[in-house]
Amino acid sequence: MTTNKAVKLDEATYNRLKNLGESRQRTPHWLMKEAIKQFIEREEEVDNIKKDTLKRIENFEKTGKFIPYEIVDAWLATWGTDNEAPCPFPTA
Repeated sequence: MTTNKAVKLDEATYNRLKNLGESRQRTPHWLMKEAIKQFIEREEEVDNIKKDTLKRIENFEKTGKFIPYEIVDAWLATWGTDNEAPCPFPTA
């Protein structure tokens, strides 16, 4: 199901949108829908990362377990090499 909603744009912004649509062979309407979709996906991901971070902080506060910086740094240094190390686990 779809629904019609209006977006009020100033003339300069609409002209930019129209010009971009012409260069991409897309309508201004299509560009607006795509921009809104991408914005929502990006912001939902930001929310998910924030929730995950807060959950990790809560877990650390409960258990005191963490991965020391030096271990994480050494692990990341193996990324993209033939000797990529497994992900380290938190310690008390």
